[in-house]
Amino acid sequence: MMLVEQTTVPGAVLPVAQFKDHLRLGTGFADDGVQDAVLETCLRAAIAAIEARTGKILLSRSFTWALSAWRDLASQALPVAPVGQITSLKIIDRLGGEEVINTARYVLEPDMHRPRLVSTGLCLPAIPVGGQIVIGFEAGFGAGWSDIPADLAQAVMMLAASYYDNRADTGGSGGESQWPSAVATLIQRYRTVRLFGGGVR
Repeated sequence: MMLVEQTTVPGAVLPVAQFKDHLRLGTGFADDGVQDAVLETCLRAAIAAIEARTGKILLSRSFTWALSAWRDLASQALPVAPVGQITSLKIIDRLGGEEVINTARYVLEPDMHRPRLVSTGLCLPAIPVGGQIVIGFEAGFGAGWSDIPADLAQAVMMLAASYYDNRADTGGSGGESQWPSAVATLIQRYRTVRLFGGGVR
């Protein structure tokens, strides 16, 4: 299984000004923007870390997900949430030939934790031996910062601030155990329990 991010979050969407306020950085100086690139990097790192821990996409992007077999012949849980729409479904055989699946053969079953691709018939399209299915979809709470739930937005700010304060520190693992404890608390209810040997169900 391989999840690929096809689009990235535009820099203009990131709340750099709000982050400056959160850090209580001085404003009104000629060099106000000198640290913007560092602040943006910290925000992107915090967003990526929280998305990885929760399985929730904060800001809307396009993804493709390739897999070689269905877990369930009638439906397949998607690897992240929330998913707004399925944009494409295609089969690629072992020789690289592609077949685009008609949209009438499947629907999206929305869910905050485990959205699913569901067959409108008895089964999802058969995946040939040596081939794979590629699912294209749009995921995220919304295109703007204000679309993100307030607790997750606050968690991003707090984690980004931690990254900013420790940006010169090259030691440690950087794992979740080193996060501010409040960040772990804020994201806890969004975390998806992984079952069946770590697979997405």
